[in-house]
Amino acid sequence: MSALPVAEKWFERRTVGPDLDLYVEPHVHQWFRANIWYCRGRELDLVIDPGMGLASLRAAMAREGVDLDDRPVLAIATHGHIDHAGGMHEFARRAIHPDDAAALDGAADHHLAAMFPEMDVPVTALPEPGWSLDAFTCKAAPATRLLREGDRVETGGRSFTVLHLPGHSPGSIALFDEAGGTLFSGDAIYDGELLDELPRSDPEVYASSMHRIADLAAGTVHGGHGPSFGRERMRQITREYLDGRRKPGCPGGH
Repeated sequence: MSALPVAEKWFERRTVGPDLDLYVEPHVHQWFRANIWYCRGRELDLVIDPGMGLASLRAAMAREGVDLDDRPVLAIATHGHIDHAGGMHEFARRAIHPDDAAALDGAADHHLAAMFPEMDVPVTALPEPGWSLDAFTCKAAPATRLLREGDRVETGGRSFTVLHLPGHSPGSIALFDEAGGTLFSGDAIYDGELLDELPRSDPEVYASSMHRIADLAAGTVHGGHGPSFGRERMRQITREYLDGRRKPGCPGGH
């Protein structure tokens, strides 16, 4: 690990829309390289899934002229896995579903080296000189707000409905802007290999969530990983997941 270079820039920023930016951590292994969404509103900004917490997201945003200290900001973790919730400690207002809330208060095991022991190098660069994988743990940052099915998150200009979509984790949620047809889906659905065999995953429950997702009137899906996509691809992903589970030898297959 010590032979790795120190990254000149830990986060990359991409403008997605007039009120939406995407941040990614390019030096993080693709398994952990989650999408970090910064959604601006007239009354409230949202940082959805603030990354691993290996380097300061707030500092990176400030260097690009985004001063979060002058704006009301709510950080939302769509679920409690470290690649989505590791950076929650940087924000005073933190929201998550109750079933994954233990991940923020330090009750969950978030020692990075222990999570994937077979992965020798989960990063391709160091976030700062002297950084050590063995010494890194996710900082506790208890939730200040719990988001449940049907709750609303109002930003001023956008109104998001919280959808509880368990399966990948018990507390997985998505944020759905029905008026705009935009879904921030976390790891409930994204364009990539969906994981349902993690320690707290439940394939049967995940299948129920997939059926629900397939019926959503979402025109744009911003997932927890990979590229954004439209309704047709959303429904294709749900079909492929459900069809795969029906094959002999698959979890829950019959």
